[in-house]
Amino acid sequence: MSDSSSPSDTTGSGAESPVIPDDHEALSAAVDRYHRVERAVSWALALLVAGAFLAAVAAVSFWPGVAVAAVLAIALRVPIYRRRGSVRLRTEVSPGAVVREFASSRPPILAFQWGVADEVRDTGGEDGTATDRPTGTRAIYEFSYLLGLRSAAIDLETDVRADATPTGDERGGSEGDTVATLSIDAAIGDSLWGSYTVTVRETDDDDGTIVDVELLPTRRFALRRLPQGRVAERYYAETLAAQGYEVLDRTVSLTR
Repeated sequence: MSDSSSPSDTTGSGAESPVIPDDHEALSAAVDRYHRVERAVSWALALLVAGAFLAAVAAVSFWPGVAVAAVLAIALRVPIYRRRGSVRLRTEVSPGAVVREFASSRPPILAFQWGVADEVRDTGGEDGTATDRPTGTRAIYEFSYLLGLRSAAIDLETDVRADATPTGDERGGSEGDTVATLSIDAAIGDSLWGSYTVTVRETDDDDGTIVDVELLPTRRFALRRLPQGRVAERYYAETLAAQGYEVLDRTVSLTR
């Protein structure tokens, strides 16, 4: 992994980091395993298209084979579905530390992205790890692939809103007051890549923090992303556990 630092590392500003009980080695190992398997799945899908082309050429002729490969490649790349979901997390640390963690340039739920990025650059906003209540930050995740021949960047923006009002649990419970809500938006160029709403609550026993994350269905995905999504599912809980968060409940669904 090109950047193995955890979200709770100190920043150049000298501000105090959130005290999240993470495991740097476990987090790095989980993200690395995800990245290797995800790359293998991507190559397997590319080989599937090549195999379909060769099979069509062998069965019929060259141009019908080209047509079959083209149709398959287009079908795999056309955006046809959206993902939505929710996850409930619990951690033993204070709500304030959790807010700072999610408001930073490395939110725990995006570890698969900042963990494999070639570079993570803060580009503005307040420091998400500041000891006072943060208001959010902006950052860029830079990636290179195909042996450096191509590159991409994800623009990240987090925003914090203080609630501090009693709120019953909308998902069937009675956890404590809402401390803050956050929005996390990521874009590639002019296209929104992902959007999340995060609600941070105190627990009733004041012995930790509950975090509810909602993935908003703002982007359409192509069929070729389905296997990659399954790989992410496999390592999701493991990656969060390495950052000090326990997954209590999670649901993911596909929609048009």
